[in-house]
Amino acid sequence: MNFDLSDEQKMLGEQARALLADLSPFDRLRGLIDSGAEWDEPLWRALAEMGFLGAAIPEDHGGLGLGALDLGVIMEALGGANAAVPFMSSIILGAEAIRLAGSEAQKAAWLPKLASGDAIATFAYAEGPGSAFATGATLDGGQLSGSKLPVADGGIADIAVVLVAGGGFALVELNQPGVTRTRLDGFDQLRPHYRLDFADAAAEAMPGAGKLDRLIDQAAVQAAFEAVGAAEACLHMARDYAMDRQIFGRPLGGFQAIKHKLADIAVATELARSNAYYGGWAAESSPDDLPAAAAAARLSGIKCFEMAARENLQVHGGIGYTFEANCHFYYRRERLLAVHLGNRGFWADRLLNAQPGAQGKAA
Repeated sequence: MNFDLSDEQKMLGEQARALLADLSPFDRLRGLIDSGAEWDEPLWRALAEMGFLGAAIPEDHGGLGLGALDLGVIMEALGGANAAVPFMSSIILGAEAIRLAGSEAQKAAWLPKLASGDAIATFAYAEGPGSAFATGATLDGGQLSGSKLPVADGGIADIAVVLVAGGGFALVELNQPGVTRTRLDGFDQLRPHYRLDFADAAAEAMPGAGKLDRLIDQAAVQAAFEAVGAAEACLHMARDYAMDRQIFGRPLGGFQAIKHKLADIAVATELARSNAYYGGWAAESSPDDLPAAAAAARLSGIKCFEMAARENLQVHGGIGYTFEANCHFYYRRERLLAVHLGNRGFWADRLLNAQPGAQGKAA
């Protein structure tokens, strides 16, 4: 079983990294925070023009119809750049939920718009702290009631796929009476979250049943790719600083303790990359293996990014904690991704329950 990327996938990754290096440097991220912007709209348009937004959307709905590994290559590049775009919310979760569970009319209405970037989607699944994948919201007679929080990119999304009572999905347009959006204070200023309140808002039921596990397993794999890209960026940042910083007349990177820190990050990142590749393969070729593969990828992704983001700060010393340094972009994103889509304990339970002979299911 070979999990190496094809030449085409490697080229796709190079194209994505080149675009992001040009359009999303750290000065751009810092400028977005200073201006109060919620996202990088010019970068989003550029991703659409390159076809990246439609990578995993079927060709008959305006996308490229690529697979999970192709999408993972893009996610890894986005993670490395700490890009301020709603790719996870709109493409990995929103568009995929519509593809898996939407009616043909819903797919025809929204997937082309999501692939072109003309619309943005989000997936509203939580209902407060400790309530991952909660089903308190209700859909009755085409009217949606309840609250969802935190909802990533809820302020810029045009539509939301909402997890409702019974475990089904509702599709709701957010620019209508009956929907109230309230921005929440967040640790990562480049990925804002909102509280969405629904008061008899017009919504459509999505006919596909039993798709939640598949959706979040696939999203967990892509979150692992994002974490791998970000962890590797932290490793390179720490290495470059350690090679340039002089202390006691020699490069900081010449000290054994620093070498060991960097080596530990490299090992954890490669392990997470292997698990992400396995998860991508399972999503495409072996659905029965996906639950365990997704959980392993998610857990190793959390671990490698946590280690990389924290050790990157340590290698930089006091300057690493300043806004002028770039370490904080990754530290903030790592803290967010560690709890997005369920925390470490949630995915550890899913990994255990995916083993042969395990009883019950975590979600």
